[in-house]
Amino acid sequence: MRKGMNPRSGWEIILDILKVTSEEGSRAKKTRIMQKAYLDWRNFQRRFGYLLERGFIEKVDDPVEGTSYKLTESGEDLVKRLKGVEAMLR
Repeated sequence: MRKGMNPRSGWEIILDILKVTSEEGSRAKKTRIMQKAYLDWRNFQRRFGYLLERGFIEKVDDPVEGTSYKLTESGEDLVKRLKGVEAMLR
């Protein structure tokens, strides 16, 4: 949990993961996404697995850079929708 802030809901955690993945571009590594989204490994794995299974994030295998992740078109759409929800609730 982020210091000095209220606990995040599930959709806020998902939005944070998606935003970090988007910011990192096509070179997003799991550990970096987890750290920048302020998550422990267990919570990250559960939410990240959900996003991967449903096609919001996809795996990119590169022989030089190794495995990384990026948002799919559906993932980008989900970010827009969740940002809209976030704006409505503030």
